[in-house]
Amino acid sequence: MPVEVIATVKGPSSIVLNVNSAVREAGNFVTVSGQIKNDGAEAYVETAAWRGDERTASAASVAGATLVDKQGKKRYYVLRDTEGRCSCTIGITRIGPGESIPFFAQFPAPPTSANEVDFTIPTFATATIKISG
Repeated sequence: MPVEVIATVKGPSSIVLNVNSAVREAGNFVTVSGQIKNDGAEAYVETAAWRGDERTASAASVAGATLVDKQGKKRYYVLRDTEGRCSCTIGITRIGPGESIPFFAQFPAPPTSANEVDFTIPTFATATIKISG
């Protein structure tokens, strides 16, 4: 069964970000998930920028991701646990040629009236996505 892609944006080099879902979950948070794919012929290792300003326990992560509710004029950052680790994919240090790496990031949920948001990971273009659920 093919996986739905709700947004595709380009990143640096031959890196492509496919967003598969943005789901409003019980507990008042949103989980965004998808794949980061290397369409190039060489390994991609410049992943440090994806963590944003993260300097704690979540190195090599997508902790720099944000959701923006343009209607409510509010930016949401990736959730953290009590030790400062992101509620997101960690350990992305290399993506081989032709390889796809799954990712997820969890955010505080915007108001239910905000069913369309902008999703960004540093170095990628912004994707406008719909929140389901």
